[in-house]
Amino acid sequence: MIIDKLGGINPLNNVQSSQRVSARSSVSFGSDSISVSAEAQELAEALYLSEVAAETPDVRMDLVEQIRIKIQDPMYLSDAVIDSTVDNIMASYFGV
Repeated sequence: MIIDKLGGINPLNNVQSSQRVSARSSVSFGSDSISVSAEAQELAEALYLSEVAAETPDVRMDLVEQIRIKIQDPMYLSDAVIDSTVDNIMASYFGV
């Protein structure tokens, strides 16, 4: 299948026809000035947070290793520890 023409689709049409948002913060140096809209600030913050989330590992191996060592100790798995763990799980899922 060969596509010769996209039929006049211009990806900039949506951007060019959007309304401008009034500037919320502005910086001025001499005759130059910069205005950043609230929408642009929110998008920049969302981009930053998504980059931080992508760099953060899903599993913290240091904590997993600490727990693994504790579980291997026969004195650690007492009724009090098990009850406390069950209570924490129930509270996180059911708000009990």
